[in-house]
Amino acid sequence: MKIKAIAVDDEPHALKLVESYIEQTPFLNLEGSYTNAMDALKAIHDRPDLQLIFLDIRMVDLSGVELARIIEQTGKKKTLRIIFTTAYDHYALEGFKVDALDYLLKPFSFVDFSKAATKAYDYFIMLQNSINNVVAITPAEKTDKNYIYLKVDYQLVKVNVAEILYIEGLKDYVKIFLFTQEKPLLTLTSLKNLEEKLPEKAFLRIHRSFIIAREAVKSVTKNSVQIASTTIHVTEQYKEVFSTFLKDWF
Repeated sequence: MKIKAIAVDDEPHALKLVESYIEQTPFLNLEGSYTNAMDALKAIHDRPDLQLIFLDIRMVDLSGVELARIIEQTGKKKTLRIIFTTAYDHYALEGFKVDALDYLLKPFSFVDFSKAATKAYDYFIMLQNSINNVVAITPAEKTDKNYIYLKVDYQLVKVNVAEILYIEGLKDYVKIFLFTQEKPLLTLTSLKNLEEKLPEKAFLRIHRSFIIAREAVKSVTKNSVQIASTTIHVTEQYKEVFSTFLKDWF
C-alpha cells in the first residue's frame, strides 16, 4: 500500500527535509510540496485522493491548525490525516484538539519521522480493512477454495484455512499460527472481524483472545485444549459452546 502524501512548510530548508524523508520511505508517495497553507488547501480540493499531510503549524496567512480545522469541516477527517511538524512544543495541545495523527518536534530525525509515518501506515491499513474487508472470504471460498487473504507487512498473503492451528488476538493485531511454518503471521485486524470470515464449522472461539481450529485439537480437559505444544484455556463466556464441542469431539 502506498500512501499519497504532501508536505507543507514555509521554511524551504524544513520543507526539503520532509520531502527527502517522504521519498526515503517505501510506503509513502510524495504528491506535492507547498510553502503556504493556501496552496495546500487548493491541492486538497483538487486531489480528493490525498491521504496524509506533513503540516507545519506556524505559517503566515493561514496556520496549520486553521487548515486542519477546515479539513475537518469538509468531511475528510477519516481519509485525510495530519502529522504536524513544528519547532514549538506548546502547540501539542492544539494538535490534539484537531485529532492530529502525530506531532513531530523540530529538529526531528528520520527515525522520528519513520515512527510517525508508520503510525499513518497502520491507520490506513485499518481503514482499508474496515471499508474493503481485506481479510475476507467470499461465499464461494467458504465452500470450495477454503482460503483467506491477509495483509502481512506490505503484502497480501493467501492462507489456506486448513493450515491454521489457532488464532490469537492482540488488540488491533491478530496472530495466525500455521502448522506449515514456525513463525505466526501478524496482520492488522480485529479477532472479531476475522472470526466472522472463517468457516464456522471448522473454527471455534473459546477465549476472548483465541480462536481454535477444531481439527487441530490434540487433547482436551473440561477447561482447556491442547494444540501442538500450546495449551489454551476456555473462559466462562465460551463454556457453553465448548461443552457442545466436547460432545462432538468425543
